[in-house]
Amino acid sequence: MKRLFLIVLLVITTISCRKIQKPILEEVSAVIIKDTIYEKPQFTEKSAAYLYHFAYECIDQEYPNKLGQVLGDSTYLKEPAELHPAFYGCFDWHSSVHGHWALLNIIKELPNFKGRDSILKKLQKNITKENVLKEVMYFDDVHNNTFERTYGWAWLLKISETLQDWDTPEAKNLHKNLQPLVTLIENKYIEFLPKLKYPIRVGEHPNTAFGMSFALDYAKKYSPKLEALIIEKAKEYYLNDKGCPITWEPGGFDFLSPCLQEASLMLKVLPKEEFITWLDAFLPDFRNNPASYLEVAEVTDRSDGKLAHLDGLNFSRAWCLYEMGSALNNDKMLNLANKHFNYSYKKMDSGEYAGAHWLASFALYAILKSN
Repeated sequence: MKRLFLIVLLVITTISCRKIQKPILEEVSAVIIKDTIYEKPQFTEKSAAYLYHFAYECIDQEYPNKLGQVLGDSTYLKEPAELHPAFYGCFDWHSSVHGHWALLNIIKELPNFKGRDSILKKLQKNITKENVLKEVMYFDDVHNNTFERTYGWAWLLKISETLQDWDTPEAKNLHKNLQPLVTLIENKYIEFLPKLKYPIRVGEHPNTAFGMSFALDYAKKYSPKLEALIIEKAKEYYLNDKGCPITWEPGGFDFLSPCLQEASLMLKVLPKEEFITWLDAFLPDFRNNPASYLEVAEVTDRSDGKLAHLDGLNFSRAWCLYEMGSALNNDKMLNLANKHFNYSYKKMDSGEYAGAHWLASFALYAILKSN
């Protein structure tokens, strides 16, 4: 009798375990497969106040400075502010340019921003007619006529785009002062791109897709000739690309994603349905599962200028993903963009000038693309 009782008890216990085990496993499974939802950045007075001081404090900080010039003779040895009176701060010329871009966009988007007047004062001191003409002379020099090709060129056109989009007396005056340099950069693009037989596919400044993508934003509004050339060359360089090795990214010093920058450019060049076909060949299955291809880039030392590039990579990846995710209504891309953005945004204020002199513009550009 005792043996029979134990057998019945064992059967009842087994049945009960089976009844409760499935819901428990289903609940655990749901937790495992559920994606983390990352917070979307917002452009507010608070975020603007966090970002603006990085650029504000360095656009007139002359040293340390990396000139990147070619010396024709001893007379070329001059102070940064003498060589580049408009854009001498923020460690190097291109960082100064996109620092100016960041400040312009903050006060353009937030007209009542608390630092508006002090920002304008600095911008108006730097972007004068006289200063810009000295910049033009530098770019016209036989030894430096490829200076900042095409990374700095692209950001300069971004400033012009902002000023022309912003209908205020201050913007009109700054645009008038800057125009000689803008015209020169436009002409340099038009002269250079037909000569460039092969695109440059690196994750740093010379990346052709980045330089063309930013310039195309400007050209679509203000330069039909440049627009037509960029579209033609983008198709020539990239239309037949397939299987981009995105799992090889990032390189140790990257601040741009070669694959995503190319996709960002082609999104602006091709009609939506053609772009989808192109993207599925270029990055197979990326639309369905982008997170399986990209992990957030980790920065091991923010005092090292090259290693700090990876924070910029997180921001530039984010803006490319925002562009594509918005155009394709792809929440997975948008969520992955948020993940990349949040990692580096929370760590920007490290006190290290290696990142502080340039990252605000990358973060701001990503925020503006997210909204």
